[in-house]
Amino acid sequence: MQIVSSKENELIKHIKKLKDKKERDNTNEYVIEGIKLLKEAIQEKANIKQIILCDDCEKTDNIQKELMYEIAKRDCIYVTKKIFNYISEVQEPQGILAIIEKNNINSNIDYTKDIIVALDNVQDPGNLGTILRTIDSIGITQILVSKGTADCYNPKVVRSTMGAIFRVKIIECEDLEKTLKEIKKHKFKIVVTSLQAEKNIYNIKYNKKVIVIGNEANGVEKNIQEISDEKVIIPMLGKAESLNASVATGIILYEYVRQKLENI
Repeated sequence: MQIVSSKENELIKHIKKLKDKKERDNTNEYVIEGIKLLKEAIQEKANIKQIILCDDCEKTDNIQKELMYEIAKRDCIYVTKKIFNYISEVQEPQGILAIIEKNNINSNIDYTKDIIVALDNVQDPGNLGTILRTIDSIGITQILVSKGTADCYNPKVVRSTMGAIFRVKIIECEDLEKTLKEIKKHKFKIVVTSLQAEKNIYNIKYNKKVIVIGNEANGVEKNIQEISDEKVIIPMLGKAESLNASVATGIILYEYVRQKLENI
């Protein structure tokens, strides 16, 4: 068994380059790390290009035999602990990572759903990852992201999705306003949050709606607000004027869940 021990190895250099969005876009690949994410990738039949294992990392002993059996079926490369630490993005590596092909080949929007979520320039990777995890929790399988939104395949985003990245189709919009206008032709209404709104999130029905979540500092872009059909506000009893983007998304989407359950 060959064990890679050099930083000059072409695969090692490729993995390091995948830290950059430009390389991820060029190759249509991204990196996942850790036992749980790899297990999720296998279960969800993600296109795993290569698995990298640390030859002498203690934590690889925690990998279950069933998972090791699945790993052994794939293209695996072993590296030294020094090299693994060099390519790892986490403070306490578990000794396993993989290169995955993005699931963005089919960019068609599914109009059969009750609700669509669109992100308008959400910048924080932690927020983005949590939003992906939240929409996955209620069974939404697609999300629209504007060109100015943080990269969904950023390592921090991928980790914070807790596996949702494999189940949610990422639809990247070159022009979000244009995409939303097209969606309106399919009898969807655009809903945006606004501090000046008269309605609150509990005053509308969440059927055939596109929920647009805006930038953390500036909210939804003015041009998107102008084409919206409804503006809503999250009612707050305290002194805070706004909420974290991922928290706001969760509150709105779980009102959708409440209405859905009410009709069962």
